[in-house]
Order: sequence, then structure tokens, then C-alpha cells
Amino acid sequence: MDFAAGEILLVDKPLGWTSFDVVNKMRYEIKRKLKVKKIKVGHAGTLDPLADGLLILCTGKKTKEIDNYMGMPKMYSGTITLGATTPSYDLETQIDATFSLDGLTEEMIYAEAKKMEGDVLQNPPIFSAKKIDGNKAYDLARAGKDVVLQAKLVQIQEFKIVSIELPLVHFEITCSKGTYIRSIAHDFGKNLGNGGHLSSLRREAIGDFKLTDAKTVDAWISEINLLDIDNIQVI
Repeated sequence: MDFAAGEILLVDKPLGWTSFDVVNKMRYEIKRKLKVKKIKVGHAGTLDPLADGLLILCTGKKTKEIDNYMGMPKMYSGTITLGATTPSYDLETQIDATFSLDGLTEEMIYAEAKKMEGDVLQNPPIFSAKKIDGNKAYDLARAGKDVVLQAKLVQIQEFKIVSIELPLVHFEITCSKGTYIRSIAHDFGKNLGNGGHLSSLRREAIGDFKLTDAKTVDAWISEINLLDIDNIQVI
């Protein structure tokens, strides 16, 4: 491996870690192994701490290609819990309202998922890293400030219902860059008239890069430690 010339590392981000946690850990391990003070490491698309799955890391000169990978479509699997909403649209915040699921049928759920495919004007969650006058929206939301974010056009290429175990709806979604799956979960429940929030999320693919080809952070650290640094070019 030539980390300075550039490597692409596919990482299975653990639940509870931020994307920057992974970047910082991998950068530290690479610097320690190579005995250098600096090495460029960046990620190609944030995953929330409450989501796990595929994270693309680029090192060295490959960091210049990050925008190319960020623009690729993403595929996720996850679970929406119907009948309850949260301010963050996921499990980061407590349930703020509950709704009856009486009258809700599987046919309605399948039909609504199909209706949501295509170009969608999506409102990002107020508990997001979007910036307002230099401040992150989630910082303002946590401080109790009013947060208004501009809607953004995104594309939901496929919204597939995998199985239904009410109140849980298991899904797979393929979507464009910048799509918030939390917002999809919220809008899905709202459109059904029963409310909903995202209760689990796993990124399965970014373009042609698959989670099945990724390694855990620990597995990558073990591989880095086994490298023969005499055969690694250090710039």
C-alpha cells in the first residue's frame, strides 16, 4: 500500500461512531505505522452516528477524488417505525407524538413507497449538519432555536419494501447524493397519516463500491500493522 500516492479504503463504520471518528482513527494508525507526522485521510460521504455500513476513505493524493465518490448514488437498508415521530426523525431524540395504526394496510405501505420514487423536493431534518449563518442546524435545534432549512431536490431511484412487521417497515432505498433517509422516513409516515421515524440504517453501497467488500476498523488496523514499511514509499 502507498498511502501517500493514495489508497481507497472501504470501511464498515460501526454504530455510534461519527465518520470523522473513523477518519481520525485510521489517520492515527497510518501515521503511527509509517512514523510520519502528517498524512491526508478523508471520507467520501458522511454517515450519521446512528447509522452503520459503508464508508469510503481516501488517503494521500486520492483525497482529490473524494468529490467523485460523493456524487455517486447510495444504497441503504433500514427500518422505519410507524406510529410515532421524533424531532430528529430518528432515535437521536425522544418520541414527541404517537398515532394509531388502525386502518393501515400493507397495500397502502407498498403504494406509498412507490409514490415516493423519482425526483423529490426534500426538507432536511433540523437535526442535521446543514449550516445557517455559519452555525450547524443541530446546534441551533438543540439550543431550542427556530430552524428553517431550504428544501432540496433529490432523487429516490428505488424505494423497496422488504418486509412489514408493524409498526416496523424494513426497506431498501437507492438515492442520489444529499438525500436524508431520516426525512424519507418522516415523510413516509406523514403521508400515510400515521407518523414515522427512522429506527435503523445501514449503507450497503456507494456506486459500484459494496459493503460486502469493506472491512471493519479493527480489521483495517490489523492489516496496517502487518505492512512491511520498508516497502512503503513515504513522501
